[in-house]
Amino acid sequence: MAPGVTVHRHEVEPEGGGTGGTPRIAVLVSLNFPDLTEPVADLVRRFTGTTLTTLRDLGAGYELYDTSDTGALPDPATVAGLDGLLLLGGGDVDGELYGHTGPVPNSYGVDRKADDYAIAAIRAAERAGRPVFGICRGSQLINVAFGGTLVPDLEDYRLHRGGPGEPMFLDEQVTLLEGTRVAAMAGEHRVTVRSGHHQAVDKPGEGLVVAARADDGTVEGVEHPEKWIVGVQWHPEDPDGSAEHRTRLFTTFLTACRPN
Repeated sequence: MAPGVTVHRHEVEPEGGGTGGTPRIAVLVSLNFPDLTEPVADLVRRFTGTTLTTLRDLGAGYELYDTSDTGALPDPATVAGLDGLLLLGGGDVDGELYGHTGPVPNSYGVDRKADDYAIAAIRAAERAGRPVFGICRGSQLINVAFGGTLVPDLEDYRLHRGGPGEPMFLDEQVTLLEGTRVAAMAGEHRVTVRSGHHQAVDKPGEGLVVAARADDGTVEGVEHPEKWIVGVQWHPEDPDGSAEHRTRLFTTFLTACRPN
């Protein structure tokens, strides 16, 4: 992290909190990670804050787990004891976890301890039969947890993030594959989403299928056809994106999480 750059919990949690609703969602995000700069810290504040506010406004409760502070985290089984697991974006996943050797171009924010904890939480949630929803880094972690691989660096990034001197996030056209859970969540097969990524799913993990693609063929979503496990590469929690799209995705996730 750059000197003096820190994201505090009070900067992302909505006024009055939001822990009392149902279902109760475990939200995993690294508020602080290596290479964090003030512009990226501001994105963490905005995106995490939008996520937590949306959950509260939809009647859900949440527990926020900061995976950059692994010493303060409970056993992953405790996280899986909540009604659902939501994993947000952040730094790159350590290449060693998906078999990549050698340097990764444009590598950013790698934190192996945070990766290991998140993967353990995903596996614990799967064993417990909890719905799992991953966003950007969260989607990549889901894929790696199931034994899949990632594209370490998208050589042609133009559809997926801004170039040098440009804003990182941009609007991207994504096609949701017919018959997938993601398409049902969004209510349409062609969506404009907010993207800012240089990595993506390569080989889907065991039991996972591709659920969305960009116009250049890049995988933009994965899911498990039988279990409620979904990952999207884009950022529905970007406040500059569609509030309607965000509400649709989060509402469907929360419906799946509600105790019978």
